[in-house]
Amino acid sequence: MPFQHPEEIGYGYVIERYVTRKDSDHPRYRDLKSGRVLRPGWPHAERFARHLIDDAATISDAELEALLGYEWRSRFTAAWLIGVGQRATFRERIGDLLLASEFCFSGGAYCFALARFGTHADAEILTTYLDRYLPRTDLRYDQPAALGALLHLDAQLGTHHADRFTEPDGLWDPWVQSLPHLQDSPYFTPAEQRRLTDLLCDFANSWTQP
Repeated sequence: MPFQHPEEIGYGYVIERYVTRKDSDHPRYRDLKSGRVLRPGWPHAERFARHLIDDAATISDAELEALLGYEWRSRFTAAWLIGVGQRATFRERIGDLLLASEFCFSGGAYCFALARFGTHADAEILTTYLDRYLPRTDLRYDQPAALGALLHLDAQLGTHHADRFTEPDGLWDPWVQSLPHLQDSPYFTPAEQRRLTDLLCDFANSWTQP
């Protein structure tokens, strides 16, 4: 199906309302992608988080679908809103988009949403993604984010889905070793990927829990 600008289906306002709105000096999608929301002392943290929480609670399913049907910034932001609001009815849609990997950057937000849903079904989607894309050592997609989300879910659920990827003869090390200029970076360790997912989920929890 061709990508449609939300304006073409009667939702022209959703980009400005949810994606490029500014609660800091930058559009929302840039604040989320940069990770500055996690920085201690970020002066816009409370305003940004409150508006994000409000939008996650009030955005309609149709508005989310309009964003998910467009380009990466819209999909990225929609997945964040879905994850923050734990809109698990979008699980299958998020899983399909993750497995399709049509755009750069948005996959990390899909993994965040699945981590927030927190069920065995979400772990299965992430496992399917890693089975498909870790053998593709020619592709640097969202493998790190998917592994981090799966490790996060394993810790929450008491499962061990990620073990077969991270054990010595698993698929993770060969994928990292296919990136010679990055393989020594601590960023690509399973522990660091889980830590990053934990931080994102903790950020959402800290503002959504009463």
